[in-house]
Amino acid sequence: MSHSDKWTDHAQNVLKEKGFSRGGARDAVIEFLGRQDCATTAQEIHQALGREGRAIGIASVYRSLEALHNLQLVQRFDAGDGEGRYEAVAPGGEHHHHVVCDECDRILPFEDPALERVIDKLAERIPYAIAGHDVVLHGRCPDCQKA
Repeated sequence: MSHSDKWTDHAQNVLKEKGFSRGGARDAVIEFLGRQDCATTAQEIHQALGREGRAIGIASVYRSLEALHNLQLVQRFDAGDGEGRYEAVAPGGEHHHHVVCDECDRILPFEDPALERVIDKLAERIPYAIAGHDVVLHGRCPDCQKA
């Protein structure tokens, strides 16, 4: 079973357990997110589904994303452009962070075990029960540095 199939099945099972009925728009959003390697905006989801011939209203995309976010099936982050980006949360907790080019808006996912260890140690020292974290770095991508 591929990564995307695992997450898609997991999301559908969680929704079923929580009493959600299957829905065309929500199913389409789940299937789309399951195929993505990194975060995407609601507008990008809406446009991509339209290109696939799935006529789903933008409000349905936002409602689907909100339900998935509330169930902790997707994470939302802001890359600094004021627009939320969404991506699937792996059932096993694996995740990546993001570096954003401030000139061309390219987003690159990255993983760093050393960063995770530092964050875990920090979480032990602060009085909050940490439920998750997000790291978004900003800079200029190699292409924009050359320009």
